[in-house]
Parts: sequence; structure tokens; C-alpha cells
Amino acid sequence: MFDTLTDRLGSIFGRLRSKGKLSESDINSVMAEVRTALLEADVNLQVAKNFQARVTERSVSSELHNALNPAQQVIKIVNEELIEILGGEAFSLTYSDKPPTVILLAGLQGVGKTTNAVKLAKWFKSQGRNPMLIAADLQRPAAVEQLRTLASGIDVPVYSEVNEPVSVARNGLKEAISTGRDVLICDTAGRLSIDQKLMDEIQNISDEIKPHYTFLVIDAMTGQEAVNIAGAFNEKLSLDGMIITKLDGDSRGGAALSAKTVVGKPIAFASTGEKIEDFEVFHPDRLASRILGMGDVLTLIEKAEDAFDQEEAQRAADRLLTGQFNLEDFLDQMQQLKKMGPLQNIVGMMPDLPQGVNPNDVDETRLTRVEAIITSMTYEERDRPEIIDGSRRNRIAKGSGASIQEVSLLLKQFKEIKRMMKGTVKPNNKRKKKSSKRRKGKQNPRAKSKIVEAEKSFDLSEFGSFKT
Repeated sequence: MFDTLTDRLGSIFGRLRSKGKLSESDINSVMAEVRTALLEADVNLQVAKNFQARVTERSVSSELHNALNPAQQVIKIVNEELIEILGGEAFSLTYSDKPPTVILLAGLQGVGKTTNAVKLAKWFKSQGRNPMLIAADLQRPAAVEQLRTLASGIDVPVYSEVNEPVSVARNGLKEAISTGRDVLICDTAGRLSIDQKLMDEIQNISDEIKPHYTFLVIDAMTGQEAVNIAGAFNEKLSLDGMIITKLDGDSRGGAALSAKTVVGKPIAFASTGEKIEDFEVFHPDRLASRILGMGDVLTLIEKAEDAFDQEEAQRAADRLLTGQFNLEDFLDQMQQLKKMGPLQNIVGMMPDLPQGVNPNDVDETRLTRVEAIITSMTYEERDRPEIIDGSRRNRIAKGSGASIQEVSLLLKQFKEIKRMMKGTVKPNNKRKKKSSKRRKGKQNPRAKSKIVEAEKSFDLSEFGSFKT
């Protein structure tokens, strides 16, 4: 979402790093550019002006840290101020001493309340909780059925009945108490715009179930209007936080940077994709780091830990280094990688991406083509790719919708990877003993270069599109 802003800031700070010493006029000039970049990203005008003033004041008056050059000091201050306008610390949710902990979701129609109600329920399940959902959106056709369908996929019950919304919410709370549920999430109706009927209904539901937390679901692609909507809901309901949806979109994203400062309520959760698992606690420091092009290593690690089976990953690594890694292992690793979410998001979390590299340019269909080729092979062919002759390649190409050249390219690259990785591990023989003294305490540079070369050799960009 913040790719344009990240590129702009990267260019600005790149010029800043080329200066050995910064004057006050340099800082003023740079911060004027930063303010323009924020406004272009749809950040609220007053938020951008205040941000510029604070960074400028701190940069001019601060004593530069001995370990940092002037440019690094300014970037450090920008990072700290970005974290501040995004909310400072991550939202901390506490549970009621008398279950269930009741959560009310509010928002306009089309922002994703129903989907995010289920995402939130899945998040609570991952925390060891026992959630239940209330289908109190009786305004939109098929809203109840949508909630039931999505919730069935994560094995969370939904309470619904043909009644008016306040009664549904009241009876749903009774059901949650009687069945021992410790978290209750109430999905409510929205409108295309704020009106009195919507506000009265949501306030009546709130008065009835007395939620411990009221979250406003807002669409990050709405722009500054999202901030106005948040202000209107906050006046009526006294919000506890917000859930930002479509944070993976291609809009300018200024609402996320403005909401906390303007509304005074933190962003609690963020929806980062279309899948139910694409939902996480909002970390201001991590998003600030991504905006400044520093990546988000912590989130990347967390996603990898959730997606990858540790024992399986270690087994695959051992097989790779000993030359036993086969196409079946490679397929397993690709499928686990896909569990981490869209590749664009994963690339966006990587630090120090080369200038000009845009995560949105990543073509996930290339992985799909490789996966189709491998799944068109027999188990014996995946285990022993060397047996794949011309007739087998022709069969695999037809079965996967790829060309024979693509199949051959995959086999060639995989063979090269195996050869290189196998060369990094020497058998326990005299040759190894003879050279062990020279390499003692140091990484084998030849092995390291082979690993780097192997990583580069498997280039998915060489795969063309499917034949039609």
C-alpha cells in the first residue's frame, strides 16, 4: 500500500545520505519534501504539518548521536515520529474476568465487517480462546449466510435468528454464556453512508450487550473520508480501536497514517490479504519500518514460524546439503511458503531491497507454473528426476499446461542446485582432514559462494506463461 510513499522517502533520504554535514536549511528543505510525500499519500493535512514541525524541531535542536551520521540521525527521528502518529505501541487486549469478552464491530457497508469478524474469531482461536459469532447484520442480503459459511471453515459457531438485530444480539449473548464461550464477536449492519437509522441501531445493540471492546472496521482505500467516518462513529459509540482492512491494496494509505492522530483511537488489528489467516495485530513500529524501506523482519519471522513445520524444514535443509533433496521436497517447501500469504507481502517485509524493486511486481503465477509441472510428475520422477526422458517430458508438459522447454528448464536448474549444494558438504575422508586446519574457525569461502550461486540459479523469471 505504501510503495509510492516508500519510494519517495527512499529517494529523499538517499540524497540526504550523500551529504557529510547537514545545515538547518538542508533539514527544512528535506522535511518540506517529506511533507509533500505524505500529502500525496493522502495523509491528513494537519497530521503532515505537525509531523514536519516535530521532525524539523528535533533534527535542528538535537545533539547528533556519536554512532550516527547526520542523515542517519534524521532518519531515526522520522522513524520515531512515524511510529508515534501510527499509535506508538501495539494494541493490548485484556479479557473479562467474567466471560465472555464481548466485542462489537461497527462500520459502513462494504468495508469487510463480516469477513473480518471471522478473521478476528480465528485470531482468538490462535490465542487459545473459544469464540462465538453473532449474525446481527439483517440489513444486507445473505450476510448471515456469508458469516456462517466463513465461520464453518474455522469451526466457530454462529448465532442467528429471524428477529430484529437488538434481540438477536441479546439472545446471542445468553447463548454464549450458557455454552461457555469466552469471546463473543457481534457483526452488525452497515449502510452506504452514515445515517441516523444506522447509528440508532448500532447504539441500541451496544446498550444491550455492553461490549468490552467496540472496534470500527474501516477501509484503508477510502482515504481521508475514512477519518471522518471514524470520528462520527466515535462520537456515538466511544470506540476502543479500529480494524484497518485492505492494507495490502494499492491505494495511498493515508487513512492508516492519519486515523490515530485525528480520531484519538488506536489501530488494533490490520487485514493484510483476502484469506482468513491474513489478519494480525497492528504494530506501528513495524509498519513505520516498512514505510521507510527497512522491511519487517519480525513479522516475516512470525509468519514463517506459523507456516513452516520446523522438523520438516530441518529435514529438508539436511537433505539439501547432503544432495538428497528431491522435487517432492521442493514442492513441499513451495506449498509451505504459500501459507505465509501473498508473495508481494513477503517481499515487502524483506529489508534492504534494491532501489526500484517493487513487491507488487512479483508474479506469483510463476510459482504456480512450477508447482503444476512438479505435480504432473509421478512420485518416482520427483524422487529421481534423472529418469525423465523425452517422452516423459512431453507427458509432463501436456499434464501441466506448460511447454517442454519449461519442463526442461526446471529440471536443468534443479539439477544445478543439487550439484552445487552437494559440493558444500565434503565426505569424512583424508582430503577433508588435510584441509581442515586451513579452514578452522572460518566459513569455507568456496562453499559460501556455491550457496549464493545456487540461490541465484533457480530463476523463476525464465518461465513463460502457460500455453492456451
